[in-house]
Amino acid sequence: MHYPRILITGSDGLIGQAVQRELAKWPEADVLATGLEPRPRYAGKTGGYVALDVTDQKAVERLFQDFAPTAVIHLAAMSKVEACEDDKEACWRTNVDATANIARLCKYHGARLVFLSTDFLFDGKSGPYAEEDHPAPINAYGRSKQAAENAILLSGLNNWASVRTSLVFGTGDDLKRLNIATLMARELKAGNTFLAATDQLRSPTYAPDLADGIRRIIQFEKMGTYNVVGRERLTVFDLCKQTAPIFGFDPGMILPTTTAELHPGAPRPLQVGLLILRAESELGYRPRSVSEAYAHLGKRLGLPVEA
Repeated sequence: MHYPRILITGSDGLIGQAVQRELAKWPEADVLATGLEPRPRYAGKTGGYVALDVTDQKAVERLFQDFAPTAVIHLAAMSKVEACEDDKEACWRTNVDATANIARLCKYHGARLVFLSTDFLFDGKSGPYAEEDHPAPINAYGRSKQAAENAILLSGLNNWASVRTSLVFGTGDDLKRLNIATLMARELKAGNTFLAATDQLRSPTYAPDLADGIRRIIQFEKMGTYNVVGRERLTVFDLCKQTAPIFGFDPGMILPTTTAELHPGAPRPLQVGLLILRAESELGYRPRSVSEAYAHLGKRLGLPVEA
């Protein structure tokens, strides 16, 4: 694929902005970003932008006809766990039906599909998980992502990849939603303590590293399922305790709690996280350590990063 035409859905979020930043390093790529906003949130974009609701099948069809993508990075999703639990119909419409439609269109137009998935596909009883482990989600969000992966398989599309990730953190332009790193930084900077779960193990993933993995899948024309996360597997509490000093804060401001106390509105798997041997061996994927990622992020946030 020498001169790809890449369509990105959900481009205004943390991962979408990181992907655009990564694809800017690939001058041959013609990138069209899409999102719900009438104007892009990402100020550094180098390609075009079109407002798009992925649940509007006709609008998606027209865009495929007009842009004729050779690859689609499908990031648009309803990803707030409680919101998915509260409105399962909207969750299914956004995460499953829209993905099925995009997979159908990719097959019809001969485009490659890269779909963003999650470690919440699993029940969290025996993590970390490899690509071949059997999903058993315990909440509506995880079930919708499993159903979306199945919809891609059932579409008959052969040229696809599912990218499973975990606890993505980073920063971007005018983001609507905080993540574990930026939320912690905001609270500690305000002089507040920060509650973090001691019972949930994840694989923290720096958004630029995830974007690098996605770009490699497209550039190397890889297919199938890839876990694209950080190498380390930590409790959320240990992650925050370890990284607070990197941001210049007292780790004593991080206080322990449980996942159930923090998130009573929807169940979450506890022993999750993902193994990345396949991404390392087939993609040459080399994520930063958590400390390196937080030091890089802290500088971008203007914090007094510890040397």
